[in-house]
Amino acid sequence: MKEVVVSALQELIVPELDWIKEENGQIKAILELTNKRLDDINLHLADQSRRIDETNKRIDNVRQDLTKRIDDVRKELSRQDTEINRRLDRLYEVIVRRDEHSRVEERVAALERDVNELKRKIAA
Repeated sequence: MKEVVVSALQELIVPELDWIKEENGQIKAILELTNKRLDDINLHLADQSRRIDETNKRIDNVRQDLTKRIDDVRKELSRQDTEINRRLDRLYEVIVRRDEHSRVEERVAALERDVNELKRKIAA
């Protein structure tokens, strides 16, 4: 009877164990492929991260260069503003002098008329 029970168990359990071993082998193969794919993805992500870091460095360099150029342009504009203001002040002085000169000419002409009128009155 023991042999019958052992034989029956072997007929039932051995095929099931074989199937479990086959399934286990398939799962291991799939797990290895999955791990390989994850390794590939990790390498790809590391490469992308490195590229992003390089791009950020280039952006920082461009930002620094642009900031320096903007500062240089601001300094030049400030210098030019100072020069323009100086020239405008000089132009204002010239215009005021011309205006004053014109007024002086008018006053001299009026005085000459007055003198000529007085001379005529004295001569008469």
